[in-house]
Amino acid sequence: MNILDDLKMQYKLGGIALKMIYWNVGCFLVSLVFFYQFKIGTFDFPNWIALLSEPSVFVLKPWTFLTYAFFHDSFLHLFFNMIVLNFSSYLFLTFFSSKQYLGLYILSAIFSGFIFALGFNLMHYSGAIVGASAAIMAILVAVTIYSPLMNVRLLLIGNVKLWHITTVILVLDLMQFRLENSGGHISHLAGAFFGFAYIKLLQNGIDLSKGVSAVLDFFINLFKKPSTPFKKVHKNYRKPIEKPISKIVVKDKKQQQIDEILDKISQSGYESLSQEEKEFLFQAGK
Repeated sequence: MNILDDLKMQYKLGGIALKMIYWNVGCFLVSLVFFYQFKIGTFDFPNWIALLSEPSVFVLKPWTFLTYAFFHDSFLHLFFNMIVLNFSSYLFLTFFSSKQYLGLYILSAIFSGFIFALGFNLMHYSGAIVGASAAIMAILVAVTIYSPLMNVRLLLIGNVKLWHITTVILVLDLMQFRLENSGGHISHLAGAFFGFAYIKLLQNGIDLSKGVSAVLDFFINLFKKPSTPFKKVHKNYRKPIEKPISKIVVKDKKQQQIDEILDKISQSGYESLSQEEKEFLFQAGK
């Protein structure tokens, strides 16, 4: 199995958090090919991907309130965002479902983009933003509000409370608000507020992510291939002589091997598989 097949298998078997990281990395690679100016060393994102603060632009391109949250303007920007996303996702999915995770990511990105555009227009600034930071802040703050006293073990530091980590990140954002990247910091704080509001509403019985799930399910069902209706066929036949049914059920050997590999993945992770097991699972999934 080559590296590409290995990545495909990890994507297929991975959860929503891994898929989100794949989407962000994939969008970065695409932007590196099409939007990176090698002579200048910067990205030049078009206004149909990045979110611009000018109403004359974003009103005609409303999808940019979401697309900006999947692109990054440097490798370091992507790298650190994906580290925090992986950390936050693991904690969030300990308590909540994949649909709630996806709904929170999408809604917080849209809300943060709207606050960025509103804030820049009120301050008479002009600019554009890209990056998943706002959505990541929403996920981190949401799980912090839900379980602030959770112990998190950090390298070289040891155990700390989750709310300590989140507080430090928020304070650093506030300290840099007027220094540089004001648009980014506005969206970060907006994402943090949305994460807080999401949990408070959820605790009162209102799950905002259900709206996103309903829309996504609608489009999935819209493009889903209709199943062939079952046709009942009546036929004259003699009732066969009943034979004694053995109580011993022999499991298909191939299926048994697949089940054993999946059990191994659930216990030790995909990386614990041998090359032969990965190859077998990839062939079985075709």
